[in-house]
Amino acid sequence: MTQLILFDTFNGLIVGAFYALMALGLSLIMNLSGVINFAHGGFLAIGGYLAFTLMPFVGFWGGLVLAPILTAAIGLVVERFLIRPLYGRDPLYSLLLTFGLAYIFEDGTRYIWGAQSLPYQIPTVLSSPLSSQFFFLTGYRLFMVVLVAVAVGALFFILKYTRLGVRIRAGTLDLETVSVLGVNVRILRNLNFGLGIYLAGLAGVLAAGMLGLQPTVGSSLIMPSFVAIIVGGLGSLPGTLLGGLLIGVASGLTTVFFPSATEAVMYIMMGLVLLVRPRGLLGEEGRF
Repeated sequence: MTQLILFDTFNGLIVGAFYALMALGLSLIMNLSGVINFAHGGFLAIGGYLAFTLMPFVGFWGGLVLAPILTAAIGLVVERFLIRPLYGRDPLYSLLLTFGLAYIFEDGTRYIWGAQSLPYQIPTVLSSPLSSQFFFLTGYRLFMVVLVAVAVGALFFILKYTRLGVRIRAGTLDLETVSVLGVNVRILRNLNFGLGIYLAGLAGVLAAGMLGLQPTVGSSLIMPSFVAIIVGGLGSLPGTLLGGLLIGVASGLTTVFFPSATEAVMYIMMGLVLLVRPRGLLGEEGRF
């Protein structure tokens, strides 16, 4: 029983890391641009499929590096030509646009790579269990947790110590004042959108190695990512990270005792948090 609890808790931690990585990208875009990006899951799928396509030429490690960058480049183009014209208009327009893009991405991946699930090969050195007792603790699972931690740490470093990060944080608080001070808000929004999409692409490559590749892989992760943002608190990136990990671990533990409630538990958590603390665990009152 103890081993089963450890197994599902560790699985929940890994899934929570996916949720957190996705949710951080969503939150970045939402905080600065006010865009609720329903196409975020589609970008995740694109990241995984691009890595799958590149792997025969550059290997697993090359795909891991290049695929998120290419996905971010696609995000920059999408923001420049599709989303930018909608800034300043009713947020419903951008919501409907990204909702439509999500279906376009899903059908596009289905048309290019097929509807069947594709296996994503990971290096043999990462696929073996690290311990015969804890068979579920493979090198790849541990690698994913470490890489997500590094990516999150790098994101917070960028936001706190670089000029781009300071401008993003300032724009989140008062974009109009940032514009008056001479910052090109269009470029700032574009780069911020690309950074958020990069995180989705990275999550897609990591998810491919664990879940395999199918056109719906992104849509299955998008709603829990929104739940993570709400639980952690709108406008709070640390809260988003905490929310993603909490709902992931809660889902993993629920699998042990109430398997039928594995998906429902995150929504129950969201409801309880909203009842007790409507702004989320670490959200700022009146932020949105």
